[in-house]
Amino acid sequence: MMIKQVSVFVENKPGRLYAILKAMDKSKINIRALSVSETDEFGIVRMILDDPDAGAEALKTAGFTSRTDMMVTAEIPDIPSGLLKTVVEPLSKADINIDYFYAFLDSTPGTARIVLKVSNPEKAEIILA
Repeated sequence: MMIKQVSVFVENKPGRLYAILKAMDKSKINIRALSVSETDEFGIVRMILDDPDAGAEALKTAGFTSRTDMMVTAEIPDIPSGLLKTVVEPLSKADINIDYFYAFLDSTPGTARIVLKVSNPEKAEIILA
């Protein structure tokens, strides 16, 4: 399945994440998943939102530049080797590179969800379906 991800490139300094989250709160946008990666000077905040278009607009209003991308997402079993057997191994065998990913627990007991940026999203979506 494909899903929209909103990414924000921000300075790595106190208060920036607060401002992003405050913009989501002010607009009543629910954050379903969040990933923050950093370097010494900058960070990337990646979010799966219940309303990505409204979230991007709220970020723009708050003075942030954001980007919306379509990502591959899949449900995986929340068990040992679940990620290996259901995502990494099949994609590796299909010669699909995983650029980055993050995972979160799903509301369904015993399942998790993974969000991936891969070299071939269309093929990955078919493999992970």
